[in-house]
Amino acid sequence: MKDELNLFGESEGAGEPTSSRQAETPSEREGSRQGKSSAAQPLAARMRPRTVAEIRGQDHLLAEGTSLRAALEGGELSSMILWGPPGSGKTTVARLLAQRGDATFVSLSAVTEGVTRIREVVKQARTRLDATGRRTILFCDEIHRFNRAQQDAFLPHVEEGTVVLVGATTENPSFEINRPLLSRAPVYLLKPLDAREIEEILVEALEDEERGVGGMALEADPEALSALARWADGDARRALNALEAAASLAGPGGGLGVDEVREGLQLRFAHYDKGREEGYNLISAFHKSIRGGDPDGALYWLARMLDGGEDPGYLARRMFRMASEDVGMADPEALRTVAAGWEAYQAAGSPEGDLALAQMAVYLASATKSNRLYRAWRQVLEAVREHPGAPVPLHLRNAPTELLEEIGYGKGYRYDPDEPKGIAAQEYLPESLRGSRFYDPGESGFEAVLGERLARWRSLRSGGAGALEDPEG
Repeated sequence: MKDELNLFGESEGAGEPTSSRQAETPSEREGSRQGKSSAAQPLAARMRPRTVAEIRGQDHLLAEGTSLRAALEGGELSSMILWGPPGSGKTTVARLLAQRGDATFVSLSAVTEGVTRIREVVKQARTRLDATGRRTILFCDEIHRFNRAQQDAFLPHVEEGTVVLVGATTENPSFEINRPLLSRAPVYLLKPLDAREIEEILVEALEDEERGVGGMALEADPEALSALARWADGDARRALNALEAAASLAGPGGGLGVDEVREGLQLRFAHYDKGREEGYNLISAFHKSIRGGDPDGALYWLARMLDGGEDPGYLARRMFRMASEDVGMADPEALRTVAAGWEAYQAAGSPEGDLALAQMAVYLASATKSNRLYRAWRQVLEAVREHPGAPVPLHLRNAPTELLEEIGYGKGYRYDPDEPKGIAAQEYLPESLRGSRFYDPGESGFEAVLGERLARWRSLRSGGAGALEDPEG
């Protein structure tokens, strides 16, 4: 097996140490290691994985035999997009790729820099490639923040091989990255770390005297570390930053309990990226929990979104939709319950009114479901678009003048309440759609009653037998 990959050029055969090779110009920002002592770096930077073996949570990408592992071990430099949540290791993978491929690592952020900076990096990369044959990995953090035109600026330089682009994004590349760029840079999905993996990282930081806080001889409560690992929401950087703050508060020889790590973490908001990929994921989970009849899941996702700052009006509008789309006529009370709940929320506001939203969600999740109304509406819209000018049958038209009566408006119309059984034998659809059936009630909840009722009415309209009086009118 090949020697283990080392970010700092320490493995056998890696050649000149990476740290001495990469500081070619101050503007290239080759990491924050240049000109800084290790102690001056944040704990999260000091504990950054130096080898593939130290990277946790990404076995699906970095296990033996995977394409990304092969690229790292073989020093194969090719452009790629690393998609994953904060603290999952995107920057680390890019740095390891540069180290193993003996390339200069240049980092820029789409949050603070633009096309001018890209051109500067490309110019330096071309000069370096021509003079030394050494390639450049351009690591673009938050690449989704670049607009379409800015992303296009990478294309010719990626195609020419002037730079190897490694873009990092927390957003779905399908929506945020130009298709031409995606065709040249495969996407690798990094996963959030689980609590066990983060806890292992925290223990290492507490024990490591060189890179971690091992020299402080802290006494850490295992329950506090477990809590911090959960609260980090899969973000190793967040966990290490909180640990460093808690260690500073405790001081050398101090104790780290739940209170200390909570203070280190400070006020923690539920992870919710309103209006972006994660926001859409949560509203999808909320809707599917209600549709699947799980009030516990519905309450959890509702609370996540409210705690993350989502507009309660948006959530209420979605529940109005669910009341008709997913519950429909199987339980007509659902729509009334949602309407009443929203009225209560508007009167009370937050936090008192949040319970009304919770009640709406629980009612919808617990209600009998039917999408028959939703399906009927879709079919009707299709029929309307296929027959946009279908004329109203003459017998259904109003005849307010003698002229309209003379030409047949209203002729033959029968008033249903005056019919012996309350149903007239007449059609209500345009002639081109006669016989169409859009709404077909299910067999659950109130729709079972509706199904029997409508079947009787259809029989009466067609003049068939079974014309018993409908006890519900």
